[in-house]
Amino acid sequence: MPIEFIGYVSAREQTEILDPTGPSVDAAYIAATALLHERAGFDRALIAFHSTSPESLQIAQHAASVTSRLGLLVAHRPGFTAPTLAARQFATLDNLTGGRVAMHVITGGNDRELQADGDNLTKAERYARTAEYLQIIRREWEGGAPFDHDGRFYRIRGAQSSVLPRHRGSIPIYFGGASEEALAVAGQYADGYALWGEPLRGAEELVNRVRAAARAHGRTLRFSISFRPIIADTEGQAWERAAEIEAQLRARQAEEGDATGIALDRAGQRPTDGTLPTNEGSRRLQAIAAKGARHDECLWTGVAQATGGRWNSTSLVGTPDQVAESLLRYYRLGIETFLIRGFDPLSDAIRYGRELIPRVRALVEKEDGCRRRAG
Repeated sequence: MPIEFIGYVSAREQTEILDPTGPSVDAAYIAATALLHERAGFDRALIAFHSTSPESLQIAQHAASVTSRLGLLVAHRPGFTAPTLAARQFATLDNLTGGRVAMHVITGGNDRELQADGDNLTKAERYARTAEYLQIIRREWEGGAPFDHDGRFYRIRGAQSSVLPRHRGSIPIYFGGASEEALAVAGQYADGYALWGEPLRGAEELVNRVRAAARAHGRTLRFSISFRPIIADTEGQAWERAAEIEAQLRARQAEEGDATGIALDRAGQRPTDGTLPTNEGSRRLQAIAAKGARHDECLWTGVAQATGGRWNSTSLVGTPDQVAESLLRYYRLGIETFLIRGFDPLSDAIRYGRELIPRVRALVEKEDGCRRRAG
């Protein structure tokens, strides 16, 4: 399958170093960002989900309405909507957009944040619910006769949908989570597995674990990895920009508390009262960052160190050629999708489209050509 680039469309402009501007749902910003990504050559754009954020499906609908080609990867949390209804919601949007929708399943790794939406299940219970949820969704997307379901979390009678995915039978399901429970669910139900940016050795280890989980069900998955590329005309300028970003973030923390609004204690440390994430992906980033800020050729964990690995926060730093070569190394591990977003969302997306995406596509085309000739 060809490589795929995924960008990021949010309800308004805001990053670790940029204060939120405009209304909480800025229709003009959503439209401009979606169009920019489409014209920059991105294949999809991620629409995120959080317990305090605008509703992701509706943001995706607006982004889709102003674009004609851009796919939408819509983050979705199982358990807050009945799975039969969620299946119809996604299938409806898929039809309205001409088949441009994918689902990114987020089971959740911060107990405190999940409780804000009334979810008090344990982590193990959440993944068990996710497995059942996705089983029902996939069954409804298949169409056919009404079906029943008797499970631990859902009891359904006569489920049937009159709206099916545009490409009959399925909408692509991406899945995140690095715990054993997450890998088991991904291996059975996901089409794509998404991991946060890690050094090559760790990424390869995780990819192999997911492949084994999928193989147990006779399945294969597509792999996605997320980075926050920092590129400049020279390597030195790129590292200077990385240092500026970290300095800006730490200055904001000193003035306002943590980058996500969680106050630091008097020693300047993040709290240990449950407000930090408990997911395995964050723990992996924390462990990587603890070993140092720079890994492999140009992987940088400065932001991950500052935020405790709370989200997609690792960067590839260098010239466009250096970062493209680094992405090629991940492609050689079998990772064919790259989710990239910057700290200055609009200007970075433009630069990615002009200087990074074409380079990576050319390198992959050359690599695949060499494989074909060698084979």
